[in-house]
Amino acid sequence: MRLRLRLRPLPSRTTALLTGLAALAAALAVPSALGTPAAHAAPGGRTAPASGDCAAGQLCIWPQADFGGERRTYELSDTDIESCVPLPEGSSAAALANRTGRPVTTYQSVECAETAEFDTYPGGGSWVPRSPYQVRAFKVWER
Repeated sequence: MRLRLRLRPLPSRTTALLTGLAALAAALAVPSALGTPAAHAAPGGRTAPASGDCAAGQLCIWPQADFGGERRTYELSDTDIESCVPLPEGSSAAALANRTGRPVTTYQSVECAETAEFDTYPGGGSWVPRSPYQVRAFKVWER
């Protein structure tokens, strides 16, 4: 007894769907395979990470929007929890990244007064390329 197999071509919709999924998978795999974050042109023509360069466990602030200027970092080991931490006198921040693992509230007021502007950013990874106000102080919360 002979067994005959007859293969039928896939319907064109199924073929198109599989081709599209394969193309999507290939496109998504390229950035992760390279292991590099998305980049944008920063002032001066240099390339900078789109999310700002900030290590896990840090709160990073920049004096200029789009993560420009000299980055200042704060870590939990040298920051009092739930205390107002003013930025150095005469300085402010226009961009920030919160990678502390805890919520951080930024304040327009140097005294952390809630009568001026303030916002809280989750600690799992928040990047703010353009703060809606000049940040002059912050608080790191326990949870």
